[in-house]
Amino acid sequence: MNKFITTIKNIFAIEDLRTRILNTLFFIAIYRLGSYVVLPGVDPSRLDNKSGGIFGILDTLLGGAFSHASIFALGIMPYISASIVLQLLTIAVPYFQKLQKEGESGRKKINQYTRLLTIPIVMAQSIGFIATINQDALVNPGMFFTVSTMVILTAGTLFCMWLGEKITDKGIGNGISMIIMIGIVSRFPGAILGEAAAKGMRGSLIFLIELAVLFFVVMGVIILTQAVRRIPVQYAKQVGGVSQINAQRQFIPLKVNAAGVMPIIFAQSLMFIPAIVASAWQQDSETATYIGQKFSDYTSWQYNLVFGILIVLFTYFYTAISVNPKQIADDLKRSGGFVPGVKPGDATSEYIDEVLTHITLPGALALALIAIFPAIALLFGVTRPFSAFYGGTSLIIMVGVVLDTMNQIESYLLMRHYDGMMKTGKLKGRTQNIALAS
Repeated sequence: MNKFITTIKNIFAIEDLRTRILNTLFFIAIYRLGSYVVLPGVDPSRLDNKSGGIFGILDTLLGGAFSHASIFALGIMPYISASIVLQLLTIAVPYFQKLQKEGESGRKKINQYTRLLTIPIVMAQSIGFIATINQDALVNPGMFFTVSTMVILTAGTLFCMWLGEKITDKGIGNGISMIIMIGIVSRFPGAILGEAAAKGMRGSLIFLIELAVLFFVVMGVIILTQAVRRIPVQYAKQVGGVSQINAQRQFIPLKVNAAGVMPIIFAQSLMFIPAIVASAWQQDSETATYIGQKFSDYTSWQYNLVFGILIVLFTYFYTAISVNPKQIADDLKRSGGFVPGVKPGDATSEYIDEVLTHITLPGALALALIAIFPAIALLFGVTRPFSAFYGGTSLIIMVGVVLDTMNQIESYLLMRHYDGMMKTGKLKGRTQNIALAS
């Protein structure tokens, strides 16, 4: 406890870090306040409680802004959709591939295209959102309400983007990820209180077991997020003038889950298609009715089987486009590094690709298990709001953002010669030596 208090004092003793933390809290407070500002022309007392299916997932990621029909009802999600589209374009379109290789200037152009693409996406999604609002909750439905709501929702999303950028520049952590995480975390107190109330005094032991399971699930996600396979790299001795630089031994850290949360996001977006298509044919076909029922229920084994397979496939796909063994091997060769026992060049590229293939399979299976764990928790009697924190997109985003934020705070402390946040020093897995020359 003394270590924790000392660390807090050290954090607030650094003026720059203290200012950034306060700025982050201020911007987060603005975002949470806007999440409760209801759209003009909507009666909040007549709104439906969207707690299941896609609406429940969106509402969890947006911290209740969706169900409140607030001006931030779509939040940052259209920007995330635009980012995914741009990432896919960098694979298929040569122009965007060229921009990606141009360094900082190319990234700025891609970010600008992402912002521009966000506008039509949020306008299209705002039409869908208006359709989900209970018509009884609309004070004066009509064309004016539709157009004004589209404008307000678009402005709200753009304002959330601006807040995210301000958090990145003036605060601590990645702003966009921080906004998503805050929306998720804001639901946790209500979810845990609701679970405790549902279990009551008679179910207090079961509630404690659920908390223990949640703890181990979080630890498992942290391990998956931090896990790396270190490939040793040796640098030959270099002679400079009269001095000789000894050979250096470093590592290439290949992450077990290099794809992060993207496979779950891609797979989740595809899982809505069968239910939507089946709903158009369910009146004329029993098979379509069966498919629509099973794929609308995320606790069914059919849904989770297909969901898990898609996550494994997308993990391999996203890892393949985000980690380039050929480029790593070429960078090593130019910098005079080599993997002991492996020839430089193509042999090194094949070796790295083989290692990456081997570690991606357990990472993909673990990611699939985490994704379907909320459904498993729901089947064991956990309430729907609380089960969302047992895995899936929500938990992985929370763990990733917290670890990245802690790593930034750790860097500030170590630069000012303070002890780190952990007894063992640096956060393992986040500050590995990278054996690639810039």
